[in-house]
Amino acid sequence: TFQRQLQQSDCQNVLMKKVFDTHMLFLQINQSAAALKHVFAALRLFVGKFPSAFFQGPADLCGSLCYEILKCCNHRSRSTQTESSALLYFFMRKNFEFNKQKSIVRSHLQLIKAVSQLIADAGIGGSRFQHSLAIINNFANGDKQMKNVNFPAEVKDLTKRIRTVLMATAQMKEHEKDPEMLVDLQYSLANSYASTPELRRTWLESMAKIHARNGDLSEAAMCYIHIAALIAEYLKRKGLFSMGWPAFLSITPNIK
Repeated sequence: TFQRQLQQSDCQNVLMKKVFDTHMLFLQINQSAAALKHVFAALRLFVGKFPSAFFQGPADLCGSLCYEILKCCNHRSRSTQTESSALLYFFMRKNFEFNKQKSIVRSHLQLIKAVSQLIADAGIGGSRFQHSLAIINNFANGDKQMKNVNFPAEVKDLTKRIRTVLMATAQMKEHEKDPEMLVDLQYSLANSYASTPELRRTWLESMAKIHARNGDLSEAAMCYIHIAALIAEYLKRKGLFSMGWPAFLSITPNIK
């Protein structure tokens, strides 16, 4: 009924946000496996009808959806794991088609970011989550229509990267009583995403929280200065801020 209004401004509008938030509410409040089946079907229809809401303009909706679907991939019900994995695969495939079969860079970035957040929020990474990743890989291997394009390879690369993050996190769990070692592991993970500022920021924020928890406030401040410098550098390249990271040199030479 409201399709025209929802498609205004490339689907970036207040009504779209309200409809999306209503869909998300079904995933944020505990549902039965039978109800979730219908929620996933509704979301498939929603993504199929309004792809530009997720793959164009700001990435907020894309990030929120990735976070909630990944949470369901860790669900105790096997049928919900399968359904959420299928929805995630469909979502990545839609991203690939929307980008004229070039890449899934947006969903890739938002999924890694969501995994990084979920590790802290919900402790994902066990056998249930690994099972869901295997299902997604199986979909990629068995998708005959995508056999001659690089989509299956991109899906496999993404699941491999997610496993790397989970392995690094498992190591962190081992060293949670050793704050220096824990932060060292976080630092190497942040560095591995040097070319992806958004993910680097996610891990630097995580490091800052650990430092603050341990009472190491100057170290936490250093993390936040690095985040600010990252954003300043991004704004400089966009032509919105003249100085970039050197703006913070007067606070610390570490910023280099």
